[in-house]
Amino acid sequence: MKTSDRTIITCAVTGAIHTPSMSPHLPVTAQEIADAALGAAEAGASVVHLHARNPQDGRPDQTPEAFEPFLRLIRQQSDVVVNLTTGGAPWMTIEERLKPAATWKPEVASLNMGSMNFGLFPMLKRYTEFRHEWEREALEASRDLVFRNSYADIELALTTLTASGTRFEFECYDTSHLYNLHYFYREGVVKGPLFIQTVFGLMGGIGSHEEDVMHMKRTADRLFGDDYVWSVLGAGAAQLRIAAMSAAMGGNIRVGLEDSLWIGKGRPATSNAQQVTAARQIIEGLGKSVASPDEAREILALKGGDAVAF
Repeated sequence: MKTSDRTIITCAVTGAIHTPSMSPHLPVTAQEIADAALGAAEAGASVVHLHARNPQDGRPDQTPEAFEPFLRLIRQQSDVVVNLTTGGAPWMTIEERLKPAATWKPEVASLNMGSMNFGLFPMLKRYTEFRHEWEREALEASRDLVFRNSYADIELALTTLTASGTRFEFECYDTSHLYNLHYFYREGVVKGPLFIQTVFGLMGGIGSHEEDVMHMKRTADRLFGDDYVWSVLGAGAAQLRIAAMSAAMGGNIRVGLEDSLWIGKGRPATSNAQQVTAARQIIEGLGKSVASPDEAREILALKGGDAVAF
């Protein structure tokens, strides 16, 4: 993998997995999402990964109009790199999922690299009371849900967004997703340095054992050599443990309430900034430094914050 003496922290501030009833600290409104992103940047995140939600009930909202208010606020107050989701929510079409990034032309957009089962229903054992009926329904429906990311879907995302200079956070939930990315890399559809986010511990993808982490890294090393930047995302309780593994091996880290509502065993996180601070402490405890937004832009070969449409 490509290494640097600076470690990139990405913060995914709200996502579409957790629902409002699970945590009072999960950002829902545009102001809350903007405040969470700005707080994460202040704590040391050089990249913020953003979803939008309906401000009334917190359900995922992938209309470009839902993104605009917090994008404007973030741009006015910070130079943090903005990464917009093309994942949206698993039940949305690829056309719906692409609209925000196609409209706002961010420096980075996420891109899931393969179809997969996406099992959220085990959370019904932990959470039994919900303020909004859609929350329970969405979790239960994931028993029979395939998150579609076909080759045609991936190619549509790549061609649509590359035209405006957007680069990608390639989200790889299993070994096959690395091979899918390698196909597009070999065909010249995507160019390095590839920003590869290996995802651990989500039901339907690879697990969160240390050997799983090493297996994904070894595979990426073999497929992409030094033409990729490695980052990790650990779901739930695995978040900081896997973050520490990556940092120790020269990799990068993603944290945030999208991926975990916890800051330690039995300790709910009170903010995204709290998780960024914990990641920063790991990095600095290893004698390393956290990348600034401009350093992240250089490492990832991004187009720059003045080339977005918000």
